[in-house]
Amino acid sequence: MERKLRITIEGAQYEVHVQDITDGDSAPVAAPAAPAAPVTPKPAATPAKSSSKKAAAAAPAGGDAETDRTAPMGGVVVQVLVKEGQTVAKGDKVLILEAMKQKADVFAHRAGTIKGIACKEGDAVETGQRLMSIV
Repeated sequence: MERKLRITIEGAQYEVHVQDITDGDSAPVAAPAAPAAPVTPKPAATPAKSSSKKAAAAAPAGGDAETDRTAPMGGVVVQVLVKEGQTVAKGDKVLILEAMKQKADVFAHRAGTIKGIACKEGDAVETGQRLMSIV
């Protein structure tokens, strides 16, 4: 039994004919038909971002790469698990980010005391943005 299907690969649609050979029919398989007119893919929905002024305030210039814990990826802050002045060990979970419905734990990159938490729950952050300092 032959079926006609339309598939989309990287935004281009193709019409193909597929033959079911489970019944022992070993007839040659037809090559795919000419591609249909390419379809321009719609951009994926992105989470609402906070205002650029808010993002700029959360990522001040002149940060310290040794003490600053930065966002490993862009996303939304789901939960801040530490408080200002709290002592943490290297590897302690300090924050949870969410991107594309996937949650990611953020861990302390060094032992120390939490200083200057630069984000709160619900904030949109970008890769490399300062989240807090651990001194």
